[in-house]
Amino acid sequence: MSPWNAPHSPTWVGELDRRAAVSDLAVAPHFTAARLLITSSGAPVGIAELPLVAGIARASAVRAAIDVQLGEVPDPPLPPWSDEPLTVVVATRGRAKSLERCVRAVLAGDHPDITVLVVDNDPTDDRTAAAVRAIGDPRVRYVLEPRRGASVGRNRGLQEADTAIVAFTDDDTEPDRGWAGRIAGAFAVDPALACVSGPVLAASLTSAEEVAADSAMAWNKGFERRHYSLDEPPADSAIFPFSPGLFGIGANLAVRADAARAVGGFDEALGPGSLTHGGEDCEFMVRLILAGRVLGYEPSAWVWHHHRTSPAALRAQLEGYAVGLGGFLTKIALDPRARAVAARRIPAAVAQMRRISERESEAGPAMPAGAGGVRLRGLMTGPVAYLWGRRVARRAGGRVPPLVAPRLPLPSESLPREPTELLL
Repeated sequence: MSPWNAPHSPTWVGELDRRAAVSDLAVAPHFTAARLLITSSGAPVGIAELPLVAGIARASAVRAAIDVQLGEVPDPPLPPWSDEPLTVVVATRGRAKSLERCVRAVLAGDHPDITVLVVDNDPTDDRTAAAVRAIGDPRVRYVLEPRRGASVGRNRGLQEADTAIVAFTDDDTEPDRGWAGRIAGAFAVDPALACVSGPVLAASLTSAEEVAADSAMAWNKGFERRHYSLDEPPADSAIFPFSPGLFGIGANLAVRADAARAVGGFDEALGPGSLTHGGEDCEFMVRLILAGRVLGYEPSAWVWHHHRTSPAALRAQLEGYAVGLGGFLTKIALDPRARAVAARRIPAAVAQMRRISERESEAGPAMPAGAGGVRLRGLMTGPVAYLWGRRVARRAGGRVPPLVAPRLPLPSESLPREPTELLL
């Protein structure tokens, strides 16, 4: 965190092409800092931050911040792009205004052949349906799902979709204009890919809670194109393949529909709206890896995420993620073969938990008091939540696919010799 971007400092968020002419930056006067996503011909290069005085930074200061903080970073390759038909699934419940903002952002993109499935999970009123009607675009379909849960909604979207590529985002995001086309392009240039994720960037950093959430969650996984598979394990994760945060999160995720269906879709005992509150995206991606599939990270396909803005909401989010992580670890423990492989990663996993704790402690005073205790309680709650959630899901006829399919080979139990950074 840069010294001028203190946790309580209202920060303006924007985007700038490094090759474009730089003008004075003038925004609302209460902003004391700016964070800029620096791009080049549509491909992200990095993040630059600079101080503002009464909401203003002169062009020379903007250019200096870019040059100093990004240096001589070469322009990345042009982002892939394809007009292959694409379905975007947004599972939602009770957040009509946020949903409408998200869907309008998807529709404003440059992809010419897109369908948006709004899956309304167990609604208590008709506000979501009314929001879809207000959008009034034939590319948007409303799907009423009687059961609650993000995993349930995503599986319903997979069931309803008739395109080869299906993308998922959350109702609190605003995808970039090129998001859908670049996702389709990533699959088009690499037929081996079964799943693609991308950066999730803070849409607003006005409140201290938003700044703290952005620092603690670390959802942006950088701007380097990457592939992950059992055949080529990454050198920077000693807990691979049980390193879910390395792959991305469900707010920005796309799949080949046949590959997702082949592994059973999302575990409906995990995720928002279930007893575990989270963990569904990491479990799904780890299951794809264990099934021998290739995952990709495409930095040019980013979404803007609206973080929690109140202390109570931030605390609930942190606790929910911890419960979900505990549920995911429980699922690993329940699978004898996965458990044997994961046991070799325990020392590295413990070290990574310390890193997470340190990152949260550096997120500033807006972090909930006793965040470490919140995380520990969530992890301890996770096993019971997952076991009970599996029972609930199965009784409802839901999907609880095994982590490792029978007769599939598991990765080597050997560990990288010199992990440079452990990611979770």
